[in-house]
Amino acid sequence: MNRLLVLAAVAAAIIASPVAMAADKTITLAVKNMDCAACPSIVKGSLEAVPGVARVAVSFKDKTATIVYDDAKADLNQLTTATTKAGYPSAPRG
Repeated sequence: MNRLLVLAAVAAAIIASPVAMAADKTITLAVKNMDCAACPSIVKGSLEAVPGVARVAVSFKDKTATIVYDDAKADLNQLTTATTKAGYPSAPRG
């Protein structure tokens, strides 16, 4: 019986941990300086290099990048910093 209680307590702790509470988030960034057909691949690569990023879709036409990421591993600052360091300043699309 005690072993069962210990296992239940451990399971509850794991479920309540921040890692278990992490969720995928989606954000769209407005990206500046995309002037040529190669630009979207550079922006995409810079974002895919951020730990926790699951998917990236870049639109040259709309000058945007839509990112799906694990909010326990990445945040908005890391995403915008990645594009800025690649030469493409970005901010959340309003």
